[in-house]
Amino acid sequence: MATTKSFSSLCISLLGLLYLLSAASAFTPIDHYLINCGSRAAETLDPDHRVFTGDDSGFLTSDRTIRLESSGSLFATSSPLYRTARAFNHPAHYAFPIRDRGTHHLVRLHFHPLENDYVNLFEAEFHVVANGFLLLRNFRVAENDNFPVIKEFVIPTDSEVLEITLMPLEKSKFGFVNAIEVISAPRDLIADVAQLVDFEKNERIYGLLKNGFETVYRVNVGGFKVTPFNDSLWRTWLTDDEYLASSDGSQQIHFGGRINYQMGGASREVGPDNVYNTARMNITWSFEVEKDYKYMARMHFCDIASVANHMLYFNVYVNGNLAYYNLDLSDITNGRLASPFYADFVVNGESSGNLVVSVGPSNVSLPRAVDAILNGIEIWKLNNTMGSFDGEVCAGYLWTNWRKGHTGVLLPLVAAIFLLLSASVFIQRKRNSSVAWSRLPVDVSEANLKSGNQLSSVKA
Repeated sequence: MATTKSFSSLCISLLGLLYLLSAASAFTPIDHYLINCGSRAAETLDPDHRVFTGDDSGFLTSDRTIRLESSGSLFATSSPLYRTARAFNHPAHYAFPIRDRGTHHLVRLHFHPLENDYVNLFEAEFHVVANGFLLLRNFRVAENDNFPVIKEFVIPTDSEVLEITLMPLEKSKFGFVNAIEVISAPRDLIADVAQLVDFEKNERIYGLLKNGFETVYRVNVGGFKVTPFNDSLWRTWLTDDEYLASSDGSQQIHFGGRINYQMGGASREVGPDNVYNTARMNITWSFEVEKDYKYMARMHFCDIASVANHMLYFNVYVNGNLAYYNLDLSDITNGRLASPFYADFVVNGESSGNLVVSVGPSNVSLPRAVDAILNGIEIWKLNNTMGSFDGEVCAGYLWTNWRKGHTGVLLPLVAAIFLLLSASVFIQRKRNSSVAWSRLPVDVSEANLKSGNQLSSVKA
């Protein structure tokens, strides 16, 4: 059975999660790259009023790619980001100079198949690697997906360059990407400490800053969808309706007052006002997750229901295990109502493939008062020991395997062309002995060897 935590231990543990200062002013990332892949335009304004630059701006370091532009109304979209794409049949490298080193960076990859004159993008299958982390393996966009498909990761970045590599699979022979975002995260977005919760123990763990994270779910509890335009980190928060295990006994709470961000508490970059000004009472949520990974469940709390301090006490559960006991928000926020904070809980992927979080009344909950509250939930997958978010294989293995597989095809072709050129020179010399001996070309490109392939064109 999970350990019951004392009041003092609870306060220390929760406050330890919030290890840096809250920023009341608007966040301005030091590194901020928004790339509209395949676009001919120097700048493109997206629906959230963000300016994306074309990938001819020097970040794309590969030349064996092709620009795709929408040629029909199939899969039409209002966003200009998804009217172009960059396709590749060799590894495509994007390199982003990093000034804010030693911090985590948000990496968002946008995928939206578009009708074009070259390839069927639903047949594309590829891997994505970033600074040694395997982000996606054997990835493909299905026709029944909700478009666009946006994959978001938060990865530690210590190097001077963050390189993102996309590698096509041999069987599909190509891949694509519509847009890429690389944004330095605020330092209070990821804390180094969290609470490990399982059937046998409930204890603090450290060292999370070394990990990468994949965003699996981001939910605004009891509220509306929050779009990137209304989030200082340009995130999307979905409604929680489809994740409710049961709505029996639950009530939504809406708050029209001011959210009181405090020093040492959650900042607007951790969670925007539109998340903290709505909530649900006494409810359970269930999220489908992939087995054999660790997950971090971040739970956002803000007492927008009480009319006075020390009226709200409740318990917090993760996968049915007691995470916190008799939680009193007034003590955590120094007696200030409508003041937000978050708590991180690390759990193992259950054999059931579900991650369940819930809040409920404690044995000291007051009668006729709000007995439990939750404002927002984020579920992040942690990379495994291989540095992978997608299988028991590391990024280096995929890269080496790709090179081996293509070297076996390339060398015989190069050898054959070398022999043909040698024979041609020899015959020409026999015909005209006065012609001086010419050096054989040594820069035969792989692109020239595959001139019949639609995707062997250089960067357009």
